Amino acid sequence: MNAVLQPARAGRGQPAELSDVDRALINHLHGGFPLSERPYADVGAALGLSEDAVIARLQALLDAGVLTRFGPLFQIEAAGGQFVLAALAAPEERFDEVTALVNALPEVAHNYRREHALNMWFVIGVEKPELVAEVCTRIEALSGLPVYAFPKEREFFVELRLPA
Repeated sequence: MNAVLQPARAGRGQPAELSDVDRALINHLHGGFPLSERPYADVGAALGLSEDAVIARLQALLDAGVLTRFGPLFQIEAAGGQFVLAALAAPEERFDEVTALVNALPEVAHNYRREHALNMWFVIGVEKPELVAEVCTRIEALSGLPVYAFPKEREFFVELRLPA
């Protein structure tokens, strides 16, 4: 199974300081996670760590904001669902409020700010493609702002692996 590790930055764009153990753990997990009865024990065995140490290190990296996410990456279309990139123009004075509204929806996978007229971009993940319009309509009703959906036309596989 592919695992997603999204590293964050410590402070204003400065790379986070990582221990050698953290670096080895991130590099080992980037792009793969064992499918087994005790995957954290398997990772630990490969790195000379206990199962509990692997779990604790990952939690510490998440708590510190070094990793913003650790979890599976699914090809939702193969399961009958759909991911759609969407955007809206949030007035600066309402940006935090609109972010909270959008992020509160279980269908929103992640959300980020852009320097653009459409300054808030987010990914909607739904079980059935026809639900995308319902989610966009719900966001419009909650925020009072139009939502622009950009469904995927083609899929590109880009495997970018940068060492931690």
